Amino acid sequence: MEHDSTEEITKALAQRRGTGSGRHRNVAIAVAAGALVLTGLFGIGLIPRLQTQKAVADIAKDNHPIVSVIPAMRGNAATEVNLPGTLLPYQETPIYARTNGYVKRWHVDIGAKVANGELLAEIETPEVDRELKQAVANLAQVRAHLELDRTSAERWQTLLTRKGVSQQEVDEKVGAYQARKADYAAAEANVQRLEEMKLFQRVAAPFSGTITARNVEVGQLINAGANDPARWMYKLAKTGTLRLYVNVPQNSMRLIQPGASVDVILQEFPGKAFPGKVARTAGALDAQSKTLLTEVQVPNDKDELLAGMYAQVRFKVNQAQPTIILPSNTLIMRADGPQVAAVASDVVHMRKVTLGRDFGQQIEIIAGLDEKEQVVTNPPDFLREGVVVKAIAPEQKK
Repeated sequence: MEHDSTEEITKALAQRRGTGSGRHRNVAIAVAAGALVLTGLFGIGLIPRLQTQKAVADIAKDNHPIVSVIPAMRGNAATEVNLPGTLLPYQETPIYARTNGYVKRWHVDIGAKVANGELLAEIETPEVDRELKQAVANLAQVRAHLELDRTSAERWQTLLTRKGVSQQEVDEKVGAYQARKADYAAAEANVQRLEEMKLFQRVAAPFSGTITARNVEVGQLINAGANDPARWMYKLAKTGTLRLYVNVPQNSMRLIQPGASVDVILQEFPGKAFPGKVARTAGALDAQSKTLLTEVQVPNDKDELLAGMYAQVRFKVNQAQPTIILPSNTLIMRADGPQVAAVASDVVHMRKVTLGRDFGQQIEIIAGLDEKEQVVTNPPDFLREGVVVKAIAPEQKK
């Protein structure tokens, strides 16, 4: 009995010992698998980081600042400049009366097309008529006296040949005749003046054009001359060709040449450009605005355009040597003027530049920079002449 009990106890202990060994084996396997997973994950995250650190270390191995550069490139040979202006008549003038009187009738109104010399209005001039009659009568009187003095002078000269009168008396008669001739000339000129004044009763167009304003009514009192600027009778404009004056900025004046063709654009005619031509320039800049006054002439044979309209003039210019165009973020503004930072062999060289037109996000460089030089974009404040940098293109930095 005791022997059987001992055997059972031994079997139970052996069975418990086998179960414990299996459990420890399973735990070891699980720990080993977890360690492998953690090692893989750590390797996946560490390798790219090491690669990035190596790349950064390679770029900045000399501990030099990194800057982005772009090449300086020239713009297009064909360029455009748009400037605003107002269409004006080729010729425009107010018409004043040249004689005093009252308006008898007027013949044309605003918008009328008139020819050179066409009658516009008639003026009654009773005072001028009476003055003319008086002047004619005075002329006849002077003519009679002139004839008498002429006869007397001839007679006295005949008597002088016969020694019947003295030389002094003859000179007096001849002098009176000469004075009477002068009186006659003055009276005759006065008659001609009044006759011309009477012709001004008919107000005529000085040139062919369009009546743009009327300031006359029947019975209105008319005073001759232009002493009162508000007393004009008509305004006449020649609109077959229109003028357009634009103020060209100083930085664009070299692009404007007399005789060059331009396009005139108006919002009222979308998609249509009217041809024009640069007629002339002022030849000097305005001292205040620093602009060049330029006249553009636009044919208007079909009367599509009206004087006073707002328009844009588009100058098309082909440059023999296009200028360099840079992004605005390359510009450095300092006390000694605008500059850009150029990089050659990883060394910064500050270039003083002359600016041209400002296109907003781009700027024109007229002088101070050579084509294809590497220019720093978004230059940091520490850039100075001779600073060593690491220059990369924007795509490389990205």
